[in-house]
Amino acid sequence: MVLNRDDKTESEMGVRSTGNNITLIGMPAAGKSTVGVLLAKRLGYSFIDVDIVIQEEKGKLLKEIIKEQGLDGFMEVENQVNAGLKANRAVIAPGGSVIYGKEAMENLKSLGPVVYLKISYEELLSRLGDVVDRGVVLKDGMTLKDLYEERITYFEKYADIIIDEEGKELGSVVDELRELMEERGLVLG
Repeated sequence: MVLNRDDKTESEMGVRSTGNNITLIGMPAAGKSTVGVLLAKRLGYSFIDVDIVIQEEKGKLLKEIIKEQGLDGFMEVENQVNAGLKANRAVIAPGGSVIYGKEAMENLKSLGPVVYLKISYEELLSRLGDVVDRGVVLKDGMTLKDLYEERITYFEKYADIIIDEEGKELGSVVDELRELMEERGLVLG
C-alpha cells in the first residue's frame, strides 16, 4: 500500500500522484472492497481501503468514531483523510459517505478515474446487514431508503464510469471494469 499523508512530502515517501489510480464509490455493501482487491490483483496495483486507513490513524473503529464525534465529526475526519490521500497505481475504496466531502472527492478525482458500483435498493437490503456495525452514516430520522436516494445523485455526479451490478457476480463486475478501463486507456501499465 502506497500512501502519502500531508505530514510527509511526496518525495519523502518516494511517491508521486500520477492519476493512474482507480477509485471505487458506491453504497455500503456494493462490493467496493471485494471488487477493489480483485481488480488490484489483476492489474498488479495496490489496494487501499480508506476505512481501514481512518481506523489506523484514529486507533478506533468507525462506529466508535461516529459514537464519540457524531456523524458530522466522522464525516470531517473522512473528508480530511481522503483529501490528503496520495497513491500510485492503486485501487482505492473509500467509505460510502466520502461523496459528501468536496475536498475528498476533488482529490480522489485528481488521482484517477472514479467508478460508481451501482446496486439496486433491493440488493442493498439483501447484502447490508447491521448498518451500525458497518459504520454507515445514517442521520437521525433518515431511513436507509432515504440515504440510498440521496447518495445516488452524488455517486452519479462524481462518477467517470458507472458499473451496474444488477444480476452480476462480483468476478464478472471486475472483468467488465478491467475491460472498460483498458478500452478507455485509463489503466497505465
